[in-house]
Amino acid sequence: MPPVGTPLAGSYDHLVVALSIVIAVAASYAALDLAGRVTAAKGWWFAAWLTCGSIAMGVGVWSMHFTGMLAFSLPVPVSYHWPTVLLSFIVAILGATLALLVVSRKDMSAAGGVISGVVMGCGITALHYLNMAAMRMTADYQLDFWLVGLSVAFAIGFSYSALRLAFYFRDAEKVVWRKIGSAFVVAAAICAMHYTGMAAATFTTSGVVPDPSDSVSVSLLGTAGIISVTLLILGFAILSSFVDRRFHAQALQLVSAQAQVELASVSRAAYLGELAASIGNEINQPLGAVVNSASASLRWLAMQPPNLAEAREAATRTVREANRASEVIARVRALLKKETPQMERVDLNEVIRETLTLAGDNIVKGRVAVKTDLAADLPDVMGDRVQLQAVMFNLITNAIEAMNSIEDRPREMRIESMADSDAVQVSVQDTGVGLKAEDLDRIYHPFFTTKRGGIGMGLSISRSIVESHGGRLCVISSALLGAVFQFSLPKAAGGI
Repeated sequence: MPPVGTPLAGSYDHLVVALSIVIAVAASYAALDLAGRVTAAKGWWFAAWLTCGSIAMGVGVWSMHFTGMLAFSLPVPVSYHWPTVLLSFIVAILGATLALLVVSRKDMSAAGGVISGVVMGCGITALHYLNMAAMRMTADYQLDFWLVGLSVAFAIGFSYSALRLAFYFRDAEKVVWRKIGSAFVVAAAICAMHYTGMAAATFTTSGVVPDPSDSVSVSLLGTAGIISVTLLILGFAILSSFVDRRFHAQALQLVSAQAQVELASVSRAAYLGELAASIGNEINQPLGAVVNSASASLRWLAMQPPNLAEAREAATRTVREANRASEVIARVRALLKKETPQMERVDLNEVIRETLTLAGDNIVKGRVAVKTDLAADLPDVMGDRVQLQAVMFNLITNAIEAMNSIEDRPREMRIESMADSDAVQVSVQDTGVGLKAEDLDRIYHPFFTTKRGGIGMGLSISRSIVESHGGRLCVISSALLGAVFQFSLPKAAGGI
């Protein structure tokens, strides 16, 4: 037995050190990943993710430090006081809980981040030195307080950086490589803190035999077990986070799809009042023509001899006008039916012409001159014809209403269609009162309107419909002499 006070040289098992670093990386990545799940969770799911995440992170941080302790060996037997080790584990869990609570908040102020980093850093320092205090051996150790201070600084710096990175990446879904890189940075800081703390200790022989009660020796097999269980827990936590994120994304897609169906229904209902007058006029015209043509056919047949050629022509007109009335009714039914959008190849020029026919009564009453410049051979787009008619009807009626008070200049509406390399564009220009600069962004907000008696849903719904088709709706110019609204849609596959 060496004399009391003889310095003891320690050594490290490089394989166990490497495994402690792997645990540090896995724990850091799990922390960054779990932060997003805790932030996204609500109600009892928040409590569940906070509890499970705290346990997983706590196990990872504690295991890294304890494995680092087990990697260190002295020329005397070393055992560990398990109540002290358990206390260090509880400190790790509490520190992980604090971290997840901090990063799950809506925002993190600079002062709040610093305070949380200091508290968490002190907790990690306590975890490390509690593990050292749990050592039972026929040796004493002394600490170099400069290195202890450096290890505390590393712990606080690591904690603050980890909190900031976790807060930054908590909502990131497509930055896995950045998250992995951040995990390596945080892991390096954890290891630097731990091994700096170990370097602060100088071991010397002691003549005092340690109390063996409540102490356990950890064999190589026990070390392997701790490492294996830790990696399994961290792997399960990361896998659970990944699965939950996928389910959450699918749920959001489902909600979005349902919202689009509801939006289409609201869109159709919102336009119903404005369409009523035009629809009545559209139906009355073909029905009146049916009556006139049928009456004429009867007169031609009643002649002596019957004029069959004229009667046949009148009957043909009757069928044509009846079909026209049927088409109007079919369009009305399509607008009111609550069903999933029917995506098909659509000619926007046809949509414009059909909508101008629907809005014909409003155009006449508004004393508006309509000019169209529709590109020949316009490529088709993929879309729901009814929804695109609703968008055009809204833009046209908005243009008409914008010119209602105009008396000092012609009331003109110009509708153009054109195609570029990958999209089809439609613009509606009026000579109305124009838009104020402060209203350019607000006009798309639900329930914001510049019209007297308007409900403020038309442009909001129209923009949502266009965006659901992969396009964009915007005001491309606004002046004292009116405004120009334009929307673009991608060409259908195979379009020229």
